[in-house]
Amino acid sequence: MNTERIDQDKIPKKTLSSGEKIPSIGLGTFGSDKYGAAEVAKAVYGAVKFGYRLIDCAQVYQNEAQIGEVLEQLMREKVVKREELFIISKVWNDMHDKVHIACRQSLKDLRLDYLDLYLVHWPFRNYHAPGCDVNYRNPDAKPFSVDEYMETWRQCEELVEKGLVRYIGMSNMTIPKLEAVLPLCRIKPAVLEMELHPSFQQPELFDYAVSHNMLPIGYCPLGSPSRPERDRTKDDVVDMELPAVVNAARAHGVHPAAICLKWAVQRGQVPIPFSVKEHQYKSNLTCITEDPLTEEEMEAIRLEDRNCRLIKGQVFLWNGAKGWEDLWDVDGKITGWD
Repeated sequence: MNTERIDQDKIPKKTLSSGEKIPSIGLGTFGSDKYGAAEVAKAVYGAVKFGYRLIDCAQVYQNEAQIGEVLEQLMREKVVKREELFIISKVWNDMHDKVHIACRQSLKDLRLDYLDLYLVHWPFRNYHAPGCDVNYRNPDAKPFSVDEYMETWRQCEELVEKGLVRYIGMSNMTIPKLEAVLPLCRIKPAVLEMELHPSFQQPELFDYAVSHNMLPIGYCPLGSPSRPERDRTKDDVVDMELPAVVNAARAHGVHPAAICLKWAVQRGQVPIPFSVKEHQYKSNLTCITEDPLTEEEMEAIRLEDRNCRLIKGQVFLWNGAKGWEDLWDVDGKITGWD
């Protein structure tokens, strides 16, 4: 393994609807609650030096200011040029009516003149303070509203028109919600970010995104084995323990995590694994540049889908539901998460 720097020509690329090529893997930055913002920023610095060019950020992660410092340092040291990076940020739920303010704050914190991609983080408005204890009975939470969502989206479109953002996208949407809002968009979403991993493949939503020219970006591409015990349920599956993943790892002589990432990239999505450990983020990038999975291995992993969503509790917080049966959809009907 080249432990100094990966040749950019070796990193597979994905194509946006505009025709622009972007890296097929990025570095996630959600993790300051466990490791601290400075540690996450340090990982960004090392990852970019090694060869990462896509960095997935968000205002709610509470580390954009620290990441901005290292991005500025990397460009000052001529490790990378701004145009070689693809930086993502997201508007948080409490700023849906103040998207311009949120975006400009992210730009200030990240020390950038523009963002490559700006996402509506979640479709529901919510007003809890980032970092506070989760309140699953938040009285300020509201059901999904097409009108409110489109008010938010219009502001995102204005960011593109003002040159503050190059592309805009959606995150954590469902097909009914997408069918309601996509016809109303002047600027179509370039990507759809969603939970994607071998035990939660979301094939219908994945195919829907692709058919509507939205590049799928997958968070939790290795499952979420390090999340707190309070967030786990008896039905959770750790992807790196799935038989097809383990068998492929043995056949290729790599860690099961590498198999999850190879599968994601070959399937057609952009995984954004998070790690502050140097050997891990280097391995995560290196593994997709060599020794691809066979068609048989890809099919075996496809058949491992358990429909096991890991990011569950957040749904209750962001739409005011009292239980799974009380989740609201686009038309006000109680239809469940989908």
